[in-house]
Amino acid sequence: MKKFIKTNWHYCALALLFACAEPEIQREKQGEQITPDPVASKSDDTNAKNPGPGGGVLMQAFYWDVPAGGTWYNTVKSKLASWDAAGISAIWLPPVSKAQNGPFSMGYDPADYFDFGNYNQHGSLETRFGSKTELQSLITTAHNYNIDVYADIVINHNSGGDLEANPNTGTNTYTDFNPASGKFYRSYNDFHPNGYANNDEGIFGGFPDLSHSVPYVQDWLWKRSDGVGKYYKNTMGFDGFRFDYVKGFGGWVVRDWMNNVGGFAVGEYWDGNAQLLQNWVNATNRTSSAFDFACYYRMDEAFDGNNLNKLNDDMLWKRDPSKTVTFVTNHDTDVIWDKMHAYAYIMTHEGYPTVFYRDYEEWLDKSKLNNLIWIHRNKAVGSTTILYTDNDEYVAKRNGSPGLVVYLNDSNNWVERWVETNWSSTTIKDYTGNSNWEPTTQSGKWVKIQCPPNSYTIWSPK
Repeated sequence: MKKFIKTNWHYCALALLFACAEPEIQREKQGEQITPDPVASKSDDTNAKNPGPGGGVLMQAFYWDVPAGGTWYNTVKSKLASWDAAGISAIWLPPVSKAQNGPFSMGYDPADYFDFGNYNQHGSLETRFGSKTELQSLITTAHNYNIDVYADIVINHNSGGDLEANPNTGTNTYTDFNPASGKFYRSYNDFHPNGYANNDEGIFGGFPDLSHSVPYVQDWLWKRSDGVGKYYKNTMGFDGFRFDYVKGFGGWVVRDWMNNVGGFAVGEYWDGNAQLLQNWVNATNRTSSAFDFACYYRMDEAFDGNNLNKLNDDMLWKRDPSKTVTFVTNHDTDVIWDKMHAYAYIMTHEGYPTVFYRDYEEWLDKSKLNNLIWIHRNKAVGSTTILYTDNDEYVAKRNGSPGLVVYLNDSNNWVERWVETNWSSTTIKDYTGNSNWEPTTQSGKWVKIQCPPNSYTIWSPK
């Protein structure tokens, strides 16, 4: 998708400190079991190569309308050392091939899949983001830090073709593509309607709709050794793919791509219905993850709507955590105002969490995000049990080792609550520093924890 909605966000938290209190009266709460344990890393090293027992963190390394002029690849490259130190394990780049709007395009109107800023066409030599040489240098540098690089792939539609007579429509259509790279020429027979199919699942923005049923198109996209998928992965060095607007074509397309090309995949199936997200993942034969839009919208309702009970609702991570990518905002949509609560949620729950470039570099407290990234990678292990919810409070635990208990408070007051942990007779602490309590769990594993106003605490053994 292509539209970016910009919002300003301000986060305020009071950091009052209480002295440690001894447990008093135990209040039992019923726990809700969510999912089985994911596979955990065996390494305690938490750089990008060894992301720790909690797993890695993805950085969306762009936003809508990043500065033009061919400087963006170098900007991202300059951030890699600090991102690696923070624990970022992969970056997602915008579409890297030349698009119809050349130096002004964000890449979602693709024209020549093999022009990475090295052919003078569509008004420029470089793309908006830079040259092919700069892109290759960025990928190489990321790999030197053991950071994976994901390419944004737009294969639903094309843009920038010449006008030609189209016997399939009886009109003239912009479907004559003569790329300067000399690869993947296209004509009216490669778009809908044609002799193979009249249409597929969706058309975007009136652009010519690429037909994946055509054998020639399949060859160039994922079958040929010099085709798009294999060239991006084996020659350019991309480690995975983010598939744009996957509502526009069948899940079998991603399935066949991944079976032929390999690597990591996540699809943008923009829908808040967790069942539909699961259906799409299944349609790819589980070769691809999906962005958890269900989680995204429930977080907005919970944190901005002051109803943390919404976090009990259905989300993809509760159904299929190993195929879930969670996020707080992206280049298309930015509706959550209470972002620190949302980041505390995705960094402590199952799924592959994403950090948005502007949140990290411009809008939020970087030290707090770094703290949450560290907690995710070192503590967020095991299945999830929701311990308590109401409008203002939410408590959940991760059941692995070391595991954690996260306490979210959306009220204007300090709150305390007795919870059942996985630790017996163990001293725990809040790894966010928002509380200075260091209580010891009872032999029955119960303990009283606290959380400041409009804040969060995350507890784990010392």
